[in-house]
Amino acid sequence: MKKLILPIFLILLFSYQSKAQLGVAKKEYNRADSLRGMLTPLRTCYDINYYHLDVKINMDHKSVSGSNEFAFTATQDFTKLQFDLFANLKIDKILYKGAEVPYTREFGAVFVTFPKTIKKGTKDRFTVWYNGNPPIARNPPWDGGFIFKKDKSGNPFVSVACQGLGASVWWPTKDHQSDEVDSMLISISVPKDLDEVSNGRLRSIVDKPDGYRQHNWFIGNPINNYTVSFYIGKYSHWTDTYNGEKGPLTLDFWSLKEDSAKARPHWDADVKPMLESFEHWFGPYPWYKDGYKLVQAPHLGMEHQSAVAYGNQFKKGYLGGDMSGSGYGLKWDYITVHESGHEWFANNITTKDIADMWVHEGFTTYSEVLFTESTQGKKAGEAYLIGLRGNITNRTPIIGSYNVNKEGSPDMYPKGANMIHTIRQLINNDEKFREILRGLNKVFYHKTTTSAEVEAYIAKQSGLKLDKVFDQYLRYSKIPVLEYKINNGVLSYRWITDVTGFDMPVKVSLKAGEYTLIKPTNDWKTTKVDASVTMDSFNTEPNFYVKVKKGE
Repeated sequence: MKKLILPIFLILLFSYQSKAQLGVAKKEYNRADSLRGMLTPLRTCYDINYYHLDVKINMDHKSVSGSNEFAFTATQDFTKLQFDLFANLKIDKILYKGAEVPYTREFGAVFVTFPKTIKKGTKDRFTVWYNGNPPIARNPPWDGGFIFKKDKSGNPFVSVACQGLGASVWWPTKDHQSDEVDSMLISISVPKDLDEVSNGRLRSIVDKPDGYRQHNWFIGNPINNYTVSFYIGKYSHWTDTYNGEKGPLTLDFWSLKEDSAKARPHWDADVKPMLESFEHWFGPYPWYKDGYKLVQAPHLGMEHQSAVAYGNQFKKGYLGGDMSGSGYGLKWDYITVHESGHEWFANNITTKDIADMWVHEGFTTYSEVLFTESTQGKKAGEAYLIGLRGNITNRTPIIGSYNVNKEGSPDMYPKGANMIHTIRQLINNDEKFREILRGLNKVFYHKTTTSAEVEAYIAKQSGLKLDKVFDQYLRYSKIPVLEYKINNGVLSYRWITDVTGFDMPVKVSLKAGEYTLIKPTNDWKTTKVDASVTMDSFNTEPNFYVKVKKGE
């Protein structure tokens, strides 16, 4: 097992650290960062209602061309607004009421000036025509951009991944997570001998005069724009139905034709049990109107809403390995489970600022724990969760810098999950814990939110004082350390934390083979301890993610 743990840890560490848009420290921020990450009046002046993205993907030139229509409601009077498009993509024109309107560009921001004031409450629209070559991702999905590969027969196998980097890397959009479009039509034109899959439901396929076909997909729910996607290739397609909490949920599977024989039984093994587990813990699948799709992609995976990207080579675990080292991570396909878990946390509940991305990744990593628990038993889930701790560095906080499009440490995955599990121990009532998870997905259903709002909801519903717990785990790099001494049958103990007044209860071994709840603070306290417990054998209950330190 030790031989397995090290390679998997290195895979995970490389994946986290090589993700260009995830976890790379940046000490100074500039104007480009603020334009990308800050909600200014030029962004808040309009609320996006609808997009129609209508583009052609040119395989030979690896380019995109076409248009995006913005339909919006003015939230205040304005004559100027900002949308976003990477500077290397050319704007051909911006049309408003049939006429071109002037614009200026600064880094990835585009500022449009309208001929007269658009009044608050007005519903209006404009269309951006553009073309160019989006960057080619060098190491997708950690490095964003277009992905051009070929299947084993030499056919094009093409997609895009842009989390963190932003959707404006390939299409003009209001590129801020706080404003999700209410619905969207995606029209992608590709060579007629290829298939194309996007989010939502397929409305039509239209032959074009240039040997291309336009595939029109409609999304009937709010969507965060980094999950808007396309997949191009020679696909096999089959369907199924899951009878879920809201009735029949359509399941669509798209694998490369050459992989369909192994894809079907592999996906069948996980998808329905996973949906059953997640609906139990989190509530109904959030996108019944758009269905559930699992689509083979030319990269490892991504949480593209209602069209989950899959590239785990039809192996169990993470590319055939277990990131927990427990053995339980080899019982299911990591990418199928993790990326589908994001349909609840990231897609249903989306943070306004990417600095709060732990809400996406911490809860979704915990979905792996809950799926393991649902299928293998509670002890198995705990073993998997505890095993993930070997991947935590505790070097930087898991909440990032606000208003500059910067997320926190990649520890947000395993550390976020372990914090959630620790809070579950404090609640000490699994049904109440489940109600909180389901309540989150109900209260923040199809909404954008903040870490602070999520924290407040959990604290209120649990009835616990959790502010200092969240602060220590989320806003500081280190976890709580329980310092202790044992002398003549007396245990002395205290918390060592960055947060002043930290008073989280914890279970400890006051007697061999048993754990008892104590309530440490930053000041020394004492209690009696059984003679069976020594300085070397004393420990905290393993489900609490804390450290222990011998006092002097």
